[in-house]
Amino acid sequence: IVMPMEHFTSKPQWFQLLQDEIKDKSTLKIGLVNLDDVSFFDYVGLDGAKNMETFDVKFPKVSNKIKWKDLFPEWIDEKEVSAKPTCPDIPMPVFEEYEELDVVVAKVPCKHVGVDGSRDVLRLQVNLVVANLLVSGGWNKNRPVYAVFIGDCGPMWEIFRCEDMLLHEENLWVYKPELKRLKQKILMPVGSCQLARPFSEQEQESALDKTFNKPREAYVTVIHSSEAYVCGAIALAQSIILTNSTRDLVLLADDSISPKSLYGLRAAGWKIKKIKRIRSPHAPKNAYNEWNYSKLRIWQLIEYDKVIFIDSDFVVFRNIDQFFSYPELSAAGNDGYIFNSGVMIIEPSKCKFQNLMNKRFEVGSYNGGDQGFLNEMFVWWHRWPTKLNTLKIFVNSNHRHLPDDSYTVHYLGLKPWLCYEDYDCNWDKMESQIFASDSAHERWWKVYKKMSMELREYCALTPQMDARIIKWRRKAKKANFSDGHWRIQVKDPRRLSN
Repeated sequence: IVMPMEHFTSKPQWFQLLQDEIKDKSTLKIGLVNLDDVSFFDYVGLDGAKNMETFDVKFPKVSNKIKWKDLFPEWIDEKEVSAKPTCPDIPMPVFEEYEELDVVVAKVPCKHVGVDGSRDVLRLQVNLVVANLLVSGGWNKNRPVYAVFIGDCGPMWEIFRCEDMLLHEENLWVYKPELKRLKQKILMPVGSCQLARPFSEQEQESALDKTFNKPREAYVTVIHSSEAYVCGAIALAQSIILTNSTRDLVLLADDSISPKSLYGLRAAGWKIKKIKRIRSPHAPKNAYNEWNYSKLRIWQLIEYDKVIFIDSDFVVFRNIDQFFSYPELSAAGNDGYIFNSGVMIIEPSKCKFQNLMNKRFEVGSYNGGDQGFLNEMFVWWHRWPTKLNTLKIFVNSNHRHLPDDSYTVHYLGLKPWLCYEDYDCNWDKMESQIFASDSAHERWWKVYKKMSMELREYCALTPQMDARIIKWRRKAKKANFSDGHWRIQVKDPRRLSN
């Protein structure tokens, strides 16, 4: 439909903005997604605009039989032992029919049903249709394209970056997306039903040709509230360096970390940035995760294009620099349809950080900590292989060995540096035995032994730590635990008592 100029009397702000942006077009070609022509003109009140031509973008709506858990299953056959994982079909338009569009206007479905209100398959479909239309129309022609979203919920911020927003007024948003990043998003599977695919070297080079910038990337960890994880952070840095990584190492630390510890962390390879910690509004006072929202500070590292966050109770055993080629938010799966935030890639951004801070009180967290909150804020995420976040936990008590091809190990339970080198002290506590593994324990200590004597001092036992281990050993002996680790003669030179 071509609307002649004399049909109108005034211009809405958003359309005036688009006219100012697209000055070389006498007629704007506008694609309508989930919106017909009559509703489009009635809704936005387009009066006084230049000539425009609208196109109804046709595609079958996704089946209502497809649920979010189908797109984000708890487990997939990553090694393809039985079959290659597949995803449900999310219908798309024939994009070749719409390559000349200048603007895509979409009405976004919106459900307000508890915490799962944003986990709406139709909403995801509409956002992906818009993203694909924009890339199809703008990528090869190297021209800007624009998106307008109508509705109370607006676009999915996992797909459309807040940095690309030109205008937001009430329930209308205007975006000029950076197509390099948007293209990477549409190359991802529709959910965690398949492993995410990396941006290939060829695709990265093509994207870089368009931006003339080499990506700035770093590994980052956060320690706050106590010095209990200083040794772990030192071991983490050393393990990354041992893999010949070429990326920066950045550590965010609050005022609880002493100058002496900061010196050791720098010596281990970290660049230190001081932060003010952030309280978790949904965690009980004095809970272990009371200040875990401090992790949100990683979005403030805007000097980097991407950072891979790693908790400081990890050790990296194989080079993982290749995983910087994935988009935000990529992570390994956890329970149900959620990801594990222990290691993940994010793209720092001032507006994302501010949005996270603004939402932290109204958006809940299933565990009171950052993982629950981030899973509500980033419902559309990309699955990394489990071996990138190998959890040291053993449901089968007869199998205590972690895969040799693990990229990392996440040391759950009592940390290796809080035990003697001789064996995993998780064996000495009944409630912790699910985390016990001598082979995984030994792998951490191999990293420790490659550290300088100066750095090893930061993993020394305090009298309190030593007394606690002895108490656990005595209780294990009294209970006559069948694993018999309490019988082992301790030779760890860090031991303070006889």
